[in-house]
Amino acid sequence: MFRPIGEEGQALLGKAKVLIVGAGALGTSIAESLVRAGIGHLVIADRDYIEWSNLQRQQLYTEADAKARLPKAIAARERLIGINSSVQIDAHVMDVDSEELELLISEVSLIMDATDNFDTRLIINDISQKHGIPWIYGGCVGSYGLTYTILPGVTPCLNCLLGTVPLGGDTCDTVGVISPAVQIVTAYQTTEALKLLTGNPEALRGTLITFDVWRNEQASIRVDSAKRSDCLSCGSNAAYPYLSVAGQRKTEVLCGRDTVQIRPANKRKLNLDEIAAALRRLPEGRVDLNAFLLSFTIGSNRMVLFEDGRALIHGTHDPVEAKTIYDRYLG
Repeated sequence: MFRPIGEEGQALLGKAKVLIVGAGALGTSIAESLVRAGIGHLVIADRDYIEWSNLQRQQLYTEADAKARLPKAIAARERLIGINSSVQIDAHVMDVDSEELELLISEVSLIMDATDNFDTRLIINDISQKHGIPWIYGGCVGSYGLTYTILPGVTPCLNCLLGTVPLGGDTCDTVGVISPAVQIVTAYQTTEALKLLTGNPEALRGTLITFDVWRNEQASIRVDSAKRSDCLSCGSNAAYPYLSVAGQRKTEVLCGRDTVQIRPANKRKLNLDEIAAALRRLPEGRVDLNAFLLSFTIGSNRMVLFEDGRALIHGTHDPVEAKTIYDRYLG
């Protein structure tokens, strides 16, 4: 009955296939909105499992899911099928990297960003540019959020806007996040998705939206001028740097030490004092800091972080688990 969509747009939506990377706060909200709207085919990929702290903002999950430590992708699929059984939903429990994304994007109309780190977002960005698939960036922490719709060949890409991977910062696990901030980001993301998927690209916003719902602030920023002809991701000589081995962060299991080393693709000088202060505000965990490194012990794991972004994750030999810990506290 909504005229800009109508029967024709609803039919297009029913034929569309969307990939959601991440099934946390953003991913669950996006997925539920699209499933209730009548999307035809949804692909969900996430590497993590459900914990009690997720329930405050990750709307598809229950206490039973957290108690069973179900993988997020699996629990999301089961709940979504109960909401709209006519939607085809593929759930993948995986750490999404360039190789995995190449497989996941088959016949995909749109990629929705619901990740927790910029390394993965920059891989999504390069995949988007390489294959000409639009994607919608979104992020939030605390009461702050932002979102931007990226159209290959039309808008600046994420690499244009950032230049390099950001220098770290706050995460939901270090400073928290309130659910209304999540819902505002995903409302913008899914509205833009509906415009694209129902054949209404002229209605796209065209600006980067930022807001702080607690401080009653909002801005809509034109970023067209940020598009760079020499951008390695979307420029005239695009090389898609974040799809190459050299452009991705590296993990290495250290022999005999039950430890995984993580090295970011780009060295970045971290402020260990600021990170230590944020971690000390957490209700659990122990922080030790000297002039050279930061050590953060939580449960059976210990993360040793160096100024250049390199980290040793002790207490595991699983690279996926190590990256989850790294992203949880560094973003």
